[in-house]
Amino acid sequence: MAIKNKKSKKSKAPTLKDQVQSLNDELKDEKDKFLRLFAEFENFRKRTAKERLDLFKTASSELMTALLPITDDMDRALNEFKKSKNDDLIQGFELIYNKFHDILKSNGLSVIDVKNGDVFDSEKHEAITQIKATDKKMVGKIVDVIETGYSLGEKIIRYPKVVVAN
Repeated sequence: MAIKNKKSKKSKAPTLKDQVQSLNDELKDEKDKFLRLFAEFENFRKRTAKERLDLFKTASSELMTALLPITDDMDRALNEFKKSKNDDLIQGFELIYNKFHDILKSNGLSVIDVKNGDVFDSEKHEAITQIKATDKKMVGKIVDVIETGYSLGEKIIRYPKVVVAN
């Protein structure tokens, strides 16, 4: 009986080749886990960097939106100063006006260019009212721009308000 027990113990004990294979499989699994964890960390790092940039843009967007009424007032004031024909007054105000607009531009704010006669696009314009078209060619086109629109980078923060011919 003792001989049979020894043989059965030998058959149950893993061979050196089996141990090496087992260790190689474990190593392969650990490498795979490491690579997955590393890739997940890289994705996390990129995502947080993007979220941080978006946060800065959002904060900037709120500030720019708050400054838009001031830009409207400055535009109206400049037009009134030009009517007065006082060159010194116009020149002084234009310096302030240009500096203010340059600062806004350097922070990503840009004017949405809309002209009379442009085709109305509901994705880019906000129609305040519609008037009857005097010419059939003007149907669906912008007749007047009531309020200037602005974008911050790719995002529109205020749509231009327009009058459309129908």
